[in-house]
Amino acid sequence: MLGISRRTDYAARIVLHLACLPEGNQVSIRQISEQRLLPAPFVRRLIAELVSAGILRTTRGSNGGVALKRPASEISLLDLVRATEGGIVINHCVDDPKACPLSAFCPVQNAWTGATRTLEGYLDSVRFNSLAQGTDGHLDAHRSSHALQS
Repeated sequence: MLGISRRTDYAARIVLHLACLPEGNQVSIRQISEQRLLPAPFVRRLIAELVSAGILRTTRGSNGGVALKRPASEISLLDLVRATEGGIVINHCVDDPKACPLSAFCPVQNAWTGATRTLEGYLDSVRFNSLAQGTDGHLDAHRSSHALQS
């Protein structure tokens, strides 16, 4: 199966949570963890990665918390994937054409490259401000889904 990791899924929930807040607002890791139904230790590690990637910022102290480092309109799903997955590589020959001695003449390698570039372009076009719009009820959906699993 081709897919994203749980880390990327959870990171998207964290960034979406922050994108839904008024710009500049910050919240605690505990609040994100509880409202997004994520394990707090996992959230802490992901936040550290997202801070290193320039997506989030943290402030220490009693009035501290986590916030977006830049406006949600400037953060794409591609930024998030690069921060958590290291990028998109459908096949190693796309990332390193020298990995295959046939890549210069391989029509399949060209197809993998095209698919990779198309996916990157799409993910780059999806911004968190757009994802945050019209999200009424998604927190309730998280909670009711969790209640059904319990």
